[in-house]
Parts: sequence; structure tokens; C-alpha cells
Amino acid sequence: MAGEAVSIDVVSVLKPDDLNVVVGQSHFIKTVEDLHEALVGVSPHLRFGLAFCEASGPRLVRRSGNDPELTTLAAANATAIGAGHCFVVLLREGFPVNILNAVKAVPEVCGVFCATANPVQVLVAVTAAGRGVIGVVDGAPPLGEETEQDVADRRQLLRTIGYKL
Repeated sequence: MAGEAVSIDVVSVLKPDDLNVVVGQSHFIKTVEDLHEALVGVSPHLRFGLAFCEASGPRLVRRSGNDPELTTLAAANATAIGAGHCFVVLLREGFPVNILNAVKAVPEVCGVFCATANPVQVLVAVTAAGRGVIGVVDGAPPLGEETEQDVADRRQLLRTIGYKL
């Protein structure tokens, strides 16, 4: 409706520095079980917790995971964000690059806002109808452009950790 008021809440994702976080949007209660199955299938070593904000019916924060601490923390973050159909995944002993294709392949997943170990703030639009994620602030701004030595260091790092041959 034209002229409707909107405000923006900034919600900081609370997590220890050693955790990675994925924030995304989905569309169905089945997301919780399907994301759980997708994550379990990536690696037997992956520790995770996930939570999903239901947007209709009882409107609960649904949760699952294989690590109780991470599951509780994911649910607390999803509750703080409070936006319909938003999901939060917290990872330990794995990285977003290892799980993103599996997450994006879940039929209910509409999109991923971020996948990072950086500090994250979620920008939430608030209207009379509810709350919706409109973006994220992921880490800090650049301090400059890479030099030739930085390029060489980046390339070497990717080979050292096994992502490039």
C-alpha cells in the first residue's frame, strides 16, 4: 500500500569467531528437515545447528542440528532476526564452500544472503505486515587493492589448502 511506513532493524548475528554462518531464505516448513539431511550428507565431521522462522500457522522458530550448542545458538539468532522464512545455519568443522551447493540444491531454498566467518549484521525491514531480510553487512570494507605480491600470496594459499592445483 502506498505510503506505508517501513523501518530497518540491524540485527547482529551472535557467534564465536570460530563459527561460520549461512543466512538465507526459504519457503516451507519442510526446509528444516531437508537442510538437516543436506548438511549431514556433506561430511560426517561437520558440526551444525540450523533454525528456520516459520511465516504462517503457529509461526515458530523451527530448529535442528547435530550439535546442541550450535542448534540453540542458531535458534537464538533466527529469533532475533524474526523475519518470515529466514534460516540460519551455524557450522563448525566445515566451511561454507563445502556446503553451499548442497544448501542451494534444497528445493525450498529461495536464496542465500551470506555464508561467512566474518561478523554479520542482518538488515531487516519492518512493516505493519511483518519483517523481511533486505540484506546483510558481511565483514569490514576493503583497505585497498591487492598488489602483485598479494596476488601471488592468494594463489599460493589456495594451492596450499587444496582448493587449486
